[in-house]
Amino acid sequence: MSETRGYWLSTMQRIAGPVLEALANRKLRATMPVECQKEEQALYTHLEAFGRTLVGIAPWLEQPAHDAAEEKLRLRYVKLAQDAMDAATDPESPDFLNFATGFQPIVDTAFLSHAILRAPNALWRGLEPRVQRNLVQGLKASRTRKPGFNNWLLFAAMTETALRLMGEEWDHMRVDYALRQHEQWYLGDGLYGDGVEYHADYYNAFVIQPMLVDIIEQVGGEYAEWGAMRGKLIARAQRYAAVQERMISPEGTFPPIGRSLAYRFGAFQSLAQTSLRGELPREVAPAQVRCALTAVIRRLIEAPGTFDENGWLRIGLCGHQPEVGEPYISTGSLYLCSAVFLPLGLPENDPFWQAEDAPWTAQKVWAGQTVAIDSAYKE
Repeated sequence: MSETRGYWLSTMQRIAGPVLEALANRKLRATMPVECQKEEQALYTHLEAFGRTLVGIAPWLEQPAHDAAEEKLRLRYVKLAQDAMDAATDPESPDFLNFATGFQPIVDTAFLSHAILRAPNALWRGLEPRVQRNLVQGLKASRTRKPGFNNWLLFAAMTETALRLMGEEWDHMRVDYALRQHEQWYLGDGLYGDGVEYHADYYNAFVIQPMLVDIIEQVGGEYAEWGAMRGKLIARAQRYAAVQERMISPEGTFPPIGRSLAYRFGAFQSLAQTSLRGELPREVAPAQVRCALTAVIRRLIEAPGTFDENGWLRIGLCGHQPEVGEPYISTGSLYLCSAVFLPLGLPENDPFWQAEDAPWTAQKVWAGQTVAIDSAYKE
């Protein structure tokens, strides 16, 4: 195991461990602190923490490791995740999570569904039939509310896509509506609007690009018009990944623009996913992405105040900054940062982990080195 992979794994455990261990032992509500502006968020925060934690570590849960120590750790976390799934979906559990009250569960049912798509063996087929039945009921409970006319359309579509994978009845129209509407909201150069208007934030990475790509991979064969979208969606995600790599400064920082900055390095989910899929643009080497993301992880995770005294994340971008949290942000929301860990789903011998360290684009530019010219993506 490379030193860098070891650091990623230890950081992943530091973030995911408290959530999964507490929920697996049916003590998440009892032990997780809830930091928020609006008391209402306490209704949603525990499902947020669970779904968002899993969405980032799912590919690692699914991929057996060659390293014996890592494989032992992976199997332990698979068991934790499965026990946590039982606790989260069992109506008799003290940690039975809220899939049915309010609008926020539409979001986090989708993140949980996305995790299942990324780890179908660990997070679906490996479950007992009783837990599978409870999980299906939880996902279906989110259908009773209407998603917003923005990136939320993808949440409804993602949940239906997971139900399809489970062999359940699924709503083709919810998927079709999300795919077609985002095609209407495509703005060019790899960017989508969040609804009708463009938002200068990281929602193309938090939600839009990753969900579009993984939905189309699952359902593209259902209809010719869906299949025809696949190439464009992947090419746009590649361009956006290239943009994301260029946004990482030589110091491992990135522009603090837009809402939901408290998701920290979850802002790079699209770059992490494109790396996981082995689809980085030719001019972006996997090693430079590894080094760039490692710099970002170090910069943020080691900032004083990031965790409380019991190891739970606190609201902020770089340390504890409560003012960064919008009214919809709570402790559970913060765990979308786990999305940066998607490349842990690549085997240890993949070039992403084994190639020699390489400077990323901003490092090369500001050191006066030769760098590939950038240009817009045109269809």
